[in-house]
Amino acid sequence: MMVNTHHPQSVVVFNGSFFPEATVAWEARQVNLRVVTHETGFLPFTGFFSFGEATAYPLDPPADLKLSFEQNARLDAYLAQRFTGEFSMAGIRFWPEIKGLEEPFLKKMAGFQQIIPVFTNVIFDTSQGYANSIFKDMFDWLDQLQAVVHNHPEALFVFRAHPDEGRKGKASRESVADWFQQSTMANLPNVVFINSNDYISSYELAQHSKFILVYNSSIGLEATILGKAVLCAGRVRYHTVGCPTITLPESTPAYFTELEAWLAANRIDLPEATSLNARKFLYFQVFVASLPFNQYIRDEGDPGFVGLSNFSWEDLKPAHSQTMQVISDGVLKGNPFLLD
Repeated sequence: MMVNTHHPQSVVVFNGSFFPEATVAWEARQVNLRVVTHETGFLPFTGFFSFGEATAYPLDPPADLKLSFEQNARLDAYLAQRFTGEFSMAGIRFWPEIKGLEEPFLKKMAGFQQIIPVFTNVIFDTSQGYANSIFKDMFDWLDQLQAVVHNHPEALFVFRAHPDEGRKGKASRESVADWFQQSTMANLPNVVFINSNDYISSYELAQHSKFILVYNSSIGLEATILGKAVLCAGRVRYHTVGCPTITLPESTPAYFTELEAWLAANRIDLPEATSLNARKFLYFQVFVASLPFNQYIRDEGDPGFVGLSNFSWEDLKPAHSQTMQVISDGVLKGNPFLLD
């Protein structure tokens, strides 16, 4: 094995999900070598590093973490960008624009007792392997959800395709749009489908809802911050034992029992502590666990690509960069990859 030939102190791979780096990571772990994986962070020009599987973003904010006035203000500024689509991740801006809910749509919503948005993900997202916990996959969840939609004509179900599903050059070969056209719900009066290239505000839609359904997308965390109850069908990074944010049943039958109970309830009230947990988790994820590299890289103009900035090799020394200090201490000493 390579690790027996070179005897490394630690092994650093990309996200560990694809065959070459997954093989290297597996070999290293067989001989108890420290393995570090990394993935794109949640702010532009940032990275996330982990001793676990980076694409699952294993995070666990301290139980006693309380955001200060300044930290809350910083988070609110970040959320303001999210809610207006003024953000990018990995060089991709998912929302070229965000439109409000238009009058015909609002009029249709007024004819129903409850509004239930259903937020999907892209099937090729590397998080899906970890998300598939109580359903085989996202499409299995959607297939089984059809019976509920048929049985509740008093509820308007709004199926939302992920905005990255139709990205030029990376369009999903298994799209929610195709699934919906072949489903039993395409012509139901209590169903609306929003395609990936229809930039209606997910946040405004969430605010009009009784509660929301997600598989494992980020809107679940943001909707919790907005004060909406969220029922997840897949395991999500933003729900931990010490920081509960959403409801994730333990099995498929338990999921549908919970869903029917929520549909039957007059209203679903979200405890304030749950929204505060969501804010705490998001702050920790964005401003503590996402390491900035803007000193070293710049936008090249092509979506998904960056270039190197002009910097001295000495700028890479841990003494000259907090990011490099954190990475060095993590790779060599096993310290957590978190900003102070």
